[in-house]
Amino acid sequence: MSTTVRVGILGATGAVGQRFIQLLDDHPTFELAALTASDESAGTPYREAAKWRVNTPIPEDVASTTVGRTHPDDVPEDVDLLFSSLPSSVAAEVEPLFLEEGYVVSSNSSNDRMADDVPLTIPEINPGHLDLIEVQRDERGWDGALLKNPNCSTITMTPTLAALDEFGLESVTVATLQAVSGAGYSGVTSMEIIDNAVPHIGGEERKMESESRKLLGSFDGAEIELHGMDVAASCNRIPTLDGHLENVFADLADDPSVDEVAEAMRDYPGIDLPSAPEQLIHVFDDPSRPQPRLDRDREDGMAISAGGIQQTSQGVKYNCLAHNTVRGAAGASLLNGELLVQEGWV
Repeated sequence: MSTTVRVGILGATGAVGQRFIQLLDDHPTFELAALTASDESAGTPYREAAKWRVNTPIPEDVASTTVGRTHPDDVPEDVDLLFSSLPSSVAAEVEPLFLEEGYVVSSNSSNDRMADDVPLTIPEINPGHLDLIEVQRDERGWDGALLKNPNCSTITMTPTLAALDEFGLESVTVATLQAVSGAGYSGVTSMEIIDNAVPHIGGEERKMESESRKLLGSFDGAEIELHGMDVAASCNRIPTLDGHLENVFADLADDPSVDEVAEAMRDYPGIDLPSAPEQLIHVFDDPSRPQPRLDRDREDGMAISAGGIQQTSQGVKYNCLAHNTVRGAAGASLLNGELLVQEGWV
């Protein structure tokens, strides 16, 4: 992956867009060549258009870059790959415009994740699903290609489920404790979340229940058959800044020991991509870990942490955690972009 690939960010001023800029700084392959945002921000330098909230400075070359409209006319034709962090309602209208013009889009937006012809991918879990792009191009007539990463809560849990699948994964119940950054800057007011927990996140439960089955499903070259497990999710917002913590109960056909489950998670294979963690799942013996403040930045925020593994009458229960705006959003799209390059789609 030594060739320089010119990339752009759709929705560059938001919380996830800012993470993209942070992660692309000094990337070994990707060269940032275009930034887009709303019409109100277009035409202004990025430093003025973005309310920067990432804990590192804006890269100097990005700070002075003029933000364009989120329209193909404002993106150079020689951009090879676009990362989308648009709100799903906007992305549903805008992304097809770029796809029709031949752009390849690695998108964090939730629209079309469950579409039959759109790959929903975690590179370590189901890289073969990328071949669904051929079906997509045939059915939609696009010259470009659309690849999605899953929801931030789904991506926290699914790698651990992939590790458990060898034991006969039958059903999953999960309760999440999700950070406020997952709702964006204006998603949860301080008066709503401080000294509180909100036991509902609109649409989140449905995403976890459907996306995990697609990610672990089988692809026969023409379509994806969803995994047969049942998934039930309860999603809750808590007053942590970053890092989604999840309590998972998995029913299994086999009866593995705690040590066997821990070994399966630790040994689950990674993938050789620039942004991938050396070890995908880190497992703690300490039952009080993982914790958001202590463990969300593990391997630059790209690793999954797990712990508290215990046997139950039907299988096992455990906790898992990931950084929601890195591994669960911008980092996931970035990794998908690297996979697109590795597999020759870009």
